[in-house]
Amino acid sequence: MKCETAAVLEERKGQVHRTGQGPIEMACNRDSLAGAVSQRACVFCGSRVVLYPIADALHLVHGPIGCAVYTWDIRGSLSSGPELHRLSFSTDLQEKDVIFGGEKKLEAALDELIDRHDPKAVFVYSTCIVGIIGDDLEAVCRTMSEKKGIPVLPVQSEGFKGSKREGYNAACKAMFRLVGTGDTSDISPVSVNILGDFNLAGEIWIIREYLERMGVEVVANISGDGRVADVRRCHGAALNVVQCSGATLDLAKMMEEKYGVPYIRVSYLGIEDMADSLYYIADHFKDIDPEITTKTSNLVRDELEVLMPELARFRKDLEGKKVAIYVGGAFKAFSLIKAFRHLGMQVVMVGSQTGTEEDYRELEEITDPGTIIVDDSNPLELSAFIKEKDVDVFVGGVKERPIAFKMGVGFCDHNHERKEALEGFVGMFNFAREIHTSAISPVWKFVPRREQKEAEHE
Repeated sequence: MKCETAAVLEERKGQVHRTGQGPIEMACNRDSLAGAVSQRACVFCGSRVVLYPIADALHLVHGPIGCAVYTWDIRGSLSSGPELHRLSFSTDLQEKDVIFGGEKKLEAALDELIDRHDPKAVFVYSTCIVGIIGDDLEAVCRTMSEKKGIPVLPVQSEGFKGSKREGYNAACKAMFRLVGTGDTSDISPVSVNILGDFNLAGEIWIIREYLERMGVEVVANISGDGRVADVRRCHGAALNVVQCSGATLDLAKMMEEKYGVPYIRVSYLGIEDMADSLYYIADHFKDIDPEITTKTSNLVRDELEVLMPELARFRKDLEGKKVAIYVGGAFKAFSLIKAFRHLGMQVVMVGSQTGTEEDYRELEEITDPGTIIVDDSNPLELSAFIKEKDVDVFVGGVKERPIAFKMGVGFCDHNHERKEALEGFVGMFNFAREIHTSAISPVWKFVPRREQKEAEHE
């Protein structure tokens, strides 16, 4: 408990809880504490991570060059075709633009970039400085859309407006302006949109292959490997399948309200959640396609016959080892806890950047007594919790990797920059293999805290 007292600032105590130690009343979705170097990103970054994978759109950041650099290629989102999203464009606002306004510079940039790259649509992102000086993004985008004959969409994502979650909402509002503008006449009654998956390491292709085996048409990927034309016609799908606790849920709600498209929430991580997701989809369409339940059961059985013996092999070495989890969306945390139980490992700390009160209550229900639950953490807290719990493996993203290595702990990147697919049944195998490689590496025996611990036992 000394670690907790020393690491958690007084203003942050409402955002840290230990399972079984009193009722959980987590304060979440707060502005990050000034001076605490939060692991959470800003509104602008939140909007970029959602929209960036739309591969045939042009993405222009209206602001200083640093904002574009910070979010350039921030997701390992692969495309099966165009890769315009991999380029980073900025109006590069300078002091003169701040004083006199940047609207003319934005208009000139759009004029040149649209002619040069011929995109299917343009997303223009507002940054902090644009919100302060008051450039009229809406007017400039409307003018350029009429001039060029393509959608030019403002994304009202000034970084100071809140947290990453507000950025998700800004992105969904921008995308929703595309929805309903395409032809839906040839869409199957057994069809879905995949929302909230960003095709990291090609994961959306794994999910699409499962759905094809079930006989389900995928209308639009939103937004991994996304296409503007598919987003325009996605209101014709029969069901929205939403992964991620917040990134595209607002879009699903907007589509349900205006177009009557229902949605279900799923996760493709781990065995149970992957199988349940497929069964939920099958259950939705069983009246239209009576064979879909059988096809889904056969798919799950075939995949598990291959996977389960491999997991048993990894479990022999991993039994009893301790894990800390800190991820962006809380949906990952639920799935990861279940996945680690299949490997015989104990989750002793879990946190997220964008979790809700409901998310944290559910986390307490499925975690062991004493597990630390944390919202919007910072490096000081994470380091103290890892040391206190004597963690063997830390699962996080790019900002958490240095913390793990400085603490002498194995690390698994479960966020933007990973190169190996972790979704689906094959993803569970890849995940188990990576955790096994990290956790049993002999290098961890030589880190100072491990040497001290072994000496104390002797």
